[in-house]
Amino acid sequence: MHLIKKARAAYQKYWFLLTQLVSRDFKTKYKRSVLGVLWSMLNPLLTMGVQYIVFSELFRWDIDNFAVYLLIGTVMFNFFTESTGQALVSITGSASLITKVYVPTYIFPVSKVLSSCINLGFSTLALYAILLIQRVPLNIYHLLMPFGYLCLVAFAIGIGLILASMMVYFRDTQFLYGIVTVLWMYLTPLFYPIDIVPARFLPIIKCNPMFHFIRYVRNIILDASLPTLRAHLVCLLFAFGTLGIGWAIFQKAKKNFILNI
Repeated sequence: MHLIKKARAAYQKYWFLLTQLVSRDFKTKYKRSVLGVLWSMLNPLLTMGVQYIVFSELFRWDIDNFAVYLLIGTVMFNFFTESTGQALVSITGSASLITKVYVPTYIFPVSKVLSSCINLGFSTLALYAILLIQRVPLNIYHLLMPFGYLCLVAFAIGIGLILASMMVYFRDTQFLYGIVTVLWMYLTPLFYPIDIVPARFLPIIKCNPMFHFIRYVRNIILDASLPTLRAHLVCLLFAFGTLGIGWAIFQKAKKNFILNI
């Protein structure tokens, strides 16, 4: 309860700064771009299109509504890699501001993840456009989509806090994380069904939080079913457990940020 009150007080005090940082990041991303925010919709669609051609024609996995199956994974994983990648350099990239005025340092990685939420919103519009084109019926369980997204965002903030802390002390983190995200992508069933994974590797897949977040949304959209209570609890555990760990690591690491940035 104390932590909740403290977080609420911090939000009320710094909400204006947070909104300004989010707005700046979003505007900077599309500065001088001809298509602007349309790229937020086109990017997952183009990625899905290429993957659809490759994996549907070459591998021919038997997945109903493969385009939608693929796009759900693409939208959610793209958000994760984009938001955490930006959070990773958020502290080192704001060194000039941090060393001159007092600003809660956690504001910077959090703002990067929240600015990526805007792109996630536009990408979700593209997803629903494909649902209409593919004539995938909507259902009442779509009202639970925000829960899946909330868990994804909380998880991304937790990972972002950890990465931002590591980057201050170990600058090679950005290069290593690029390799990690590629491996992470292949360990997440984005373009292949979980059924083809050998039984001995299933525990590895099921320890992957992104698998659970994406499966939660796929259950709603493709299976038109209510995710189980276990699915809700697993998503909550991975999301807010990681957020708590990330917050603890960041709080400990930030004491010497000034000396290392």
